[in-house]
Amino acid sequence: MATPLSIRLPEELLKQLDAVATETERPRSFIVQKALEAYLHDFADLQIALDRLHDKADPVVSGKDLRKSLGL
Repeated sequence: MATPLSIRLPEELLKQLDAVATETERPRSFIVQKALEAYLHDFADLQIALDRLHDKADPVVSGKDLRKSLGL
């Protein structure tokens, strides 16, 4: 079930949104939903990367070792 959400956008961003919606023949809400899904996915990936970066127990693999493990 979809829940309505109201947002305020700067005029220029709204123009860009309308242009994409027109070009793709999709409603604004579809474009916003897909953009938000992509952002949240990327944010989750970033959090995982940062957690691994700060995890002292996570081993660091050199480029040389990586190429060797891939048979390159």
